[in-house]
Amino acid sequence: MKRSEIIIVTGAGGVGKTTLSAGLAVDLAEKGLRTLVITVDPARRLADALGIAMLEHNTNRPTRVAAIANLDAVMLDVTASWEAITVRHAKPEVADRLIGNPYFRAVADRFPAAQSYAAGEQVAEFTTSGNWDVVVVDTPPAAGGIDFFMAPRKMTELVGGRLLRWLTGSRVPGRRILYRTTARPMLRLADILLGSALLEELADFLLDVRSLYDGLSARAASIDRMMSRATVLVVTTDSPGPMREAGRFFTTLPEIDVAPSALIFNRALPDKWISARGPQGATDLDEALRHNMDRWSSEARRNRDARTAMAARLEVPMATVPWLRKSPVDVEGLAAMVRQADGLDKLVER
Repeated sequence: MKRSEIIIVTGAGGVGKTTLSAGLAVDLAEKGLRTLVITVDPARRLADALGIAMLEHNTNRPTRVAAIANLDAVMLDVTASWEAITVRHAKPEVADRLIGNPYFRAVADRFPAAQSYAAGEQVAEFTTSGNWDVVVVDTPPAAGGIDFFMAPRKMTELVGGRLLRWLTGSRVPGRRILYRTTARPMLRLADILLGSALLEELADFLLDVRSLYDGLSARAASIDRMMSRATVLVVTTDSPGPMREAGRFFTTLPEIDVAPSALIFNRALPDKWISARGPQGATDLDEALRHNMDRWSSEARRNRDARTAMAARLEVPMATVPWLRKSPVDVEGLAAMVRQADGLDKLVER
């Protein structure tokens, strides 16, 4: 079965990843490619534009975007993803216990690495289904998006790590029985003293999580391979924080065999503003206009120099997406944003 091409849009929070992901998906769909965009917690108006139902429980079912042919969208439901992961990798009785365990719910809902791993699993499911030509991924916000790429290895290390092996025993037959007959009575005694079953639930959780190791390990390896062949677009603006985060992608990801493909500089100010000058009249209004024009001229120059220097330092292709007065909130606006971008179409040519 043919695998989908993968475009991963990543970067620091607040740089416009979700909007850019949606815009790229619209553009690819307009070119006749069956496209799926996977997003995490989009703004309400953007979700409405894509036709994504803002439901409490989304269940990860893609929704056809009515305004354009060939485009589907899905809002990731991390908890539903982890339930599917557990059913896929655990025996039925173990899966039922895990899904009902409060520690499992807490990890699935709140642990950043677990959320990122669940996102990777879901992306892998969609890309191997053969239902789409291209899958565009808006990475989860945890750790500026880097957790999405690191999560498969982190989850494998966590589930198969030394601490968990020490707590639950080795794989030698009988150790689990020994654990249950020696440690479990002590846990029950502690529960009685504490007036709750917290430690007992924790013991069940650790033992059951350990049983997922083989399935998670094999799946993590396939997710790593998926990411290594993806087109990874790192998004930034000219703010110092996002630029530092963007730089981290280009130094960190190659260590796990993922190569960022290009830098997208979002909200780029027009170069023509650099040479703009205000009126030379003598009135207070003329003076105020000239002052504001000079400020915007300096800001546009700083913006241009920042993106040029960063692209040269990282030695990667760069696309620029212009600053817009209003963020796109419909399919037409998303398509127009991509058309106005400089070099973006070349990065995702299909």
